[in-house]
Amino acid sequence: RSFTSQTDGEARVTRVLREKFPRASAIRVVDISGGCGAMYEIHIESEDFKDKRTVQQHQMVNQALSEEIKSMHGLRIFTSTPKP
Repeated sequence: RSFTSQTDGEARVTRVLREKFPRASAIRVVDISGGCGAMYEIHIESEDFKDKRTVQQHQMVNQALSEEIKSMHGLRIFTSTPKP
């Protein structure tokens, strides 16, 4: 599939993350289960993560996606803060 078109699952997860992290400067969601929506890799860069430990950042993402996670088998989360 092309890089410009997201699967429905990728679009849904991206939408939820944009809603929960409006200050995010970058959000990338990739279905790494071949398109079936079972496993995602998420990259999110946001000021919201400033001064928080990695585990806290990941908990914020898990919390934001609590409903979506119920139908997933796995989730890889990569968080960062914008570089000054």
